Amino acid sequence: MAFDQIPKSNLHTHTCFCDGADTPEDLVRAAIDLGMHTLGFSGHSTVFFDTECCMSREDTERYRSEVLRLKEQYRERLCVLLGIEQDFYADEPAAGYDYIIGSVHYLRQEGEYIAVDLSKQALLDTVKRFFGGDFYRFARHYFELVSQVVEKTGCSIVGHFDLLAKFNDDGSLFDETDPRYLRPAIDALDALLEKDVIFEINTGAASRGYRKIPYPAPIFLHRIAEKRGRVTLSSDAHRHENLLYGFSDAMGIAHSVGLGALDVMTPNGWKKFALS
Repeated sequence: MAFDQIPKSNLHTHTCFCDGADTPEDLVRAAIDLGMHTLGFSGHSTVFFDTECCMSREDTERYRSEVLRLKEQYRERLCVLLGIEQDFYADEPAAGYDYIIGSVHYLRQEGEYIAVDLSKQALLDTVKRFFGGDFYRFARHYFELVSQVVEKTGCSIVGHFDLLAKFNDDGSLFDETDPRYLRPAIDALDALLEKDVIFEINTGAASRGYRKIPYPAPIFLHRIAEKRGRVTLSSDAHRHENLLYGFSDAMGIAHSVGLGALDVMTPNGWKKFALS
């Protein structure tokens, strides 16, 4: 099935209440212009150590109120959902949301919290300082956290499974075919596949020029296909221009690795659409 034959939906959307560029209403209007059926908002959950990218408690309340207002105001034209991207180290449990995306954005080392996706140089400095420059030790630690993300966040969607590879598109940081990278990643993937969760095929890093392909990498999508896991498309949009970025290409990748269907959030809930 071609992209133009499925309902247009995106559940991973950030607004000016965290590190996005646009107001929720601007994003709603853009979604309507694109002919979207469902738009889910997923503000970054509060963490005390990052006030730049994440919502404060006060902003969280304003975010919730505004999205709920838009949900009612536009209900005849668009299905608006109130979600949260709940970080592994979120300050408080997520409650009262239509859905939760569970993500690992930080590592905790020697009492510090370090973002894994800030910049290439910051990542190099982190791995040198805390892991002796060994990216495979770093990867093992990262995927140990990812394997626990459902228990920690209560999520129904796993966010950008291999986010640690954001700056490795050219393979200059580590070899993504090395068993020292693949083994902990596959172990984490298998642990998550035992739970009733959906993996997002996330085009966000591609939209910002960091990667040519979405997360997860094809080798991990192939594993999800082998294990009959569930996937959905998301753009991790921080601007309205990227609400549906790269979805057609992402569908092609999903089909090429053997995934038979996409889960799409529609105004009537999750529906499966065959890939062919």
